[in-house]
Amino acid sequence: MTKLWHKKGGSTQYAVEKYTVGSDYLFDMELLPFDITASRAHAKELKRIGVITAKELEKILAVFNALERDFEKGTVRVKPEDEDCHTVIENYLVKRLGDTGKKIHTGRSRNDQVLVALRLYMKSHLRKLQQECALLAISLLDFAGKYKDIPMPGYSHTQQAMLGSVGHYFSAYAESLLDDGNFLVSISKHLDKNPLGSAAGFGTSIPIDRDRTTRDLGFGSLQVNTLYCQNSRGKFESVFLEGIAQIMMTLGRLAGDLILFTSQEFDYFLVDERLTTGSSIMPQKRNLDVMEILRGNVSAVIANQLMVKEVSKCLLSGYNRDLQLLKKPLMESVAIVHDSLEVARVVLDGVTPKSENMRAAITPGIFAADVAHQLVLEKGVPFRDAYKQAIDLLSAKTVDVGKNLSSKKNIGAPGNLHLGRLKGKAVQLLRAACAK
Repeated sequence: MTKLWHKKGGSTQYAVEKYTVGSDYLFDMELLPFDITASRAHAKELKRIGVITAKELEKILAVFNALERDFEKGTVRVKPEDEDCHTVIENYLVKRLGDTGKKIHTGRSRNDQVLVALRLYMKSHLRKLQQECALLAISLLDFAGKYKDIPMPGYSHTQQAMLGSVGHYFSAYAESLLDDGNFLVSISKHLDKNPLGSAAGFGTSIPIDRDRTTRDLGFGSLQVNTLYCQNSRGKFESVFLEGIAQIMMTLGRLAGDLILFTSQEFDYFLVDERLTTGSSIMPQKRNLDVMEILRGNVSAVIANQLMVKEVSKCLLSGYNRDLQLLKKPLMESVAIVHDSLEVARVVLDGVTPKSENMRAAITPGIFAADVAHQLVLEKGVPFRDAYKQAIDLLSAKTVDVGKNLSSKKNIGAPGNLHLGRLKGKAVQLLRAACAK
């Protein structure tokens, strides 16, 4: 194994090597396929400017294909002594192609290699997360449609407020996820800039055509200033993490509500026992631990975003080794969000409303605002006066729950959910993510 930066002389002290590599080599396993993609584009550019021949390019591309196969089979791994995936790729080429392999690093640095690999990594996961948001939103809308007529108390300040429905409640989370997914679209556009060719941050005298590699790699535009390419490290990861933190905020509130509404005190929903765990001491317990972990993971992702900001803030312009520490919070957060979206769909499939329990929980006061509105509409009573009369009138009034729900016809209210409109938006988001 040869380190890319090794020159003649002694080796690095073991404690220093161990400390500087840390766990970075593990996260580079995620980056290696994206680094190969960028290296292909770079090799084609080296052939165009005459650094390598057409025959050499053919051999290099064939070795990249072999490397991808070996990586997928598990016979190639990034080890601590490799430091990073860039070293693994170059050593793999040199071992098979000799001097031809040694040419691959012409005109580039590990600094722009990691930038472009991370940029491609984030773009790829943004597409997948958009798809997953859309799919979960569709599941929530299907659930909402199935149970749209089941009355459910609505809450503000954790007190009964006004009557809602199961459909109204779950379609709210569907629309939230659609907003989250579309926010990712905006972030994807922001990140869709090619840093390859910026080298160590100061460009290169090798005449690389950065516009050409931008097109070859499928980036929307070029990140122009080579120093800014390095300075954007941390900023772009932070923006990415903001997007996926928004997904977690949606899921975390859903998790918190399900924990409360499936408790014995509320008992609004039946939960499939396979979704629960038990207690080592209390035989009767059925715990919705999966939602508690999800709720806790909201804080983990937000903390990871803060770590990215803290590590990268106020650094001297150009690359600094501190930035290596950004991979762990970034990739851990990506895994958390993918898993959280998946588990939310699994839990939704195992939840059934207990309509009788929800009806029994409805208190007369939940209709007070509607009684006041009825006085306004039917008798022309000024709202503030109607507001004062409503509670007294409730005791002499029987409210039909079904009619109360259906009377709320403004768009998005329990009697007019517009699920078809939301479903259309979900399908549009899904198609856009799959088409990229």
